[in-house]
Amino acid sequence: MSNLVINQLTHPQRVRLLYKTILRLHRGMPTELRALGDGYVRDEFKRHLKCNPMEAQLFMTEWARYASTITKQLGLRGKPKGELGEEMDPNAVEMLKDDQVVQLYELMLAAKGLEGDTITADDVRGSSKSK
Repeated sequence: MSNLVINQLTHPQRVRLLYKTILRLHRGMPTELRALGDGYVRDEFKRHLKCNPMEAQLFMTEWARYASTITKQLGLRGKPKGELGEEMDPNAVEMLKDDQVVQLYELMLAAKGLEGDTITADDVRGSSKSK
């Protein structure tokens, strides 16, 4: 889609386009990853329905970057070319809120098939105070 057309879309239309693009990209992932990724994307997009404009801009930028990364990693035929995903920048992890750290940890557990071993935001606050 050209920039001219995208610029004419309303914010909700751009969000919907990005959401559907990500779900479409997930079709090229292995079944387990696709199910995990689709659920996570749905949850995140629902969670950010009422966020403020500044958070919305950051949200859209990060998810567009994710879509771009997945596009490169899946290639033109939609088949993984090596590993999917990328390492998180330690500085970015340090900037996360406690609830985001918990969410990231739970996502990692789900991806590794270790669901059930959960932590709470209180666990994160407790461990950061003891450092």
